[in-house]
Amino acid sequence: MSRSRVVIVGAGFAGYEAARALTRHRGLREETEVVLINPTDYFLYLPLLPQVSSGVLDPRRVAVSLPSTLPQARLVLGEVDGVDLDRRTVSYTGPEGDPGTMSYDRLVLTVGSVNKLLPIPGVAEHAHGFRGIPEALYLRDHTTRQIELAGGTDDPAECVARCTFVVVGAGYTGTEVAALGKLHTDALVKRHRVLKHRDPPRWLLVDIADRVLPELDPHLSRTADRVLRQRGVEVRTGQSVKEATRGGVLLSTGERIATRSLIWCVGVRPDPLVAVIGLSTQNGRLVVGDDLQVPGLPDVYAAGDAAAVPDRARPGSYTPMTAQHAGRQGKTLARNIAASFGYGSPRPYKHHDLGFVVDLGGVKAAANPLGVPLSGIAAGAVTRGYHLWAMPGNRTRVAADWLLDAILPKQAVQLGLVRSYAVPLDTAAPPS
Repeated sequence: MSRSRVVIVGAGFAGYEAARALTRHRGLREETEVVLINPTDYFLYLPLLPQVSSGVLDPRRVAVSLPSTLPQARLVLGEVDGVDLDRRTVSYTGPEGDPGTMSYDRLVLTVGSVNKLLPIPGVAEHAHGFRGIPEALYLRDHTTRQIELAGGTDDPAECVARCTFVVVGAGYTGTEVAALGKLHTDALVKRHRVLKHRDPPRWLLVDIADRVLPELDPHLSRTADRVLRQRGVEVRTGQSVKEATRGGVLLSTGERIATRSLIWCVGVRPDPLVAVIGLSTQNGRLVVGDDLQVPGLPDVYAAGDAAAVPDRARPGSYTPMTAQHAGRQGKTLARNIAASFGYGSPRPYKHHDLGFVVDLGGVKAAANPLGVPLSGIAAGAVTRGYHLWAMPGNRTRVAADWLLDAILPKQAVQLGLVRSYAVPLDTAAPPS
């Protein structure tokens, strides 16, 4: 008997959890083939990416092997560039440029998101995004290089510019990047013969919102704001970048900041594949029912950042684009696909808020597990405990890196593995 095929496009939180649940389903394992199409052979644990850019974690720690942790799934390396809904096929391009086509009986679209761009002059040319390991590695090298170049120049103005870092976007990612980045550059300067006698590196966190972490609980916002300011980060809320140049940025207040480092963390938008499929969208996300099925297409499902999933806890709205929602949606999606093959019954996606955690580096964090507000060492312990629990692999190695970072000095070297042209801000665009 030929087996039915479930094709999952994208191995982010939603796709990974869907694949894991489907391959572990006893009834489906014998009669269904699960195919995972993804550009890389790993699942990226995004919440810990700022720790890669600040030198706390080795990049391999946040990259969980797909073949090792999903041995029952068939991995196809490639970038999906088209879907034929009539023929029930997807087309993709492999890592070496070879085209391919894959037929499906059930299609799962979990393609995730890319950097969100705004029509601000100079941003696309001079800012750097933060969505993957290449960007994190580039940022780690870049910040290290700026400190080293600052120490080698006799021009005071150039030294100040190279020691100034501007992060745009005070959401989850931007807040952690600024908090951890400040610790990283401060540690580099303390060991520098020349710079340790000058002013510490300057970090600015800029957002048009009226507070940091505007999408999260006010307690988390206040805690994070306090830690950032105590650490020396300049929090500029109610402001935005008006223009970016090679030598600095112009803020909406009219102030010019001399810098060689503009880090773009203003948010994300659905992967461009969503726009070319030809299905109904809401704010760029695929419209799905609360069962995660695309209306009118019983063999097509979507979840995660690419899907506009109705939020049953807030009628009339959609679930936010967060890893927590994506992972849970992947599990619900797998259950509903199994139901479509006759195993069990489908159920709508409904979530219960477990709270959020924000790692601010060292022993500092902000957390509200199950609605209980925490800060300081307690929040730090809960935050790192949550990440170890949520990660599908590499837990021991992550914990070991945290221990070594706490007791050993930081290593300040440029690896030179990623050049700036390889990490364009628009991650859907080819390098120029």
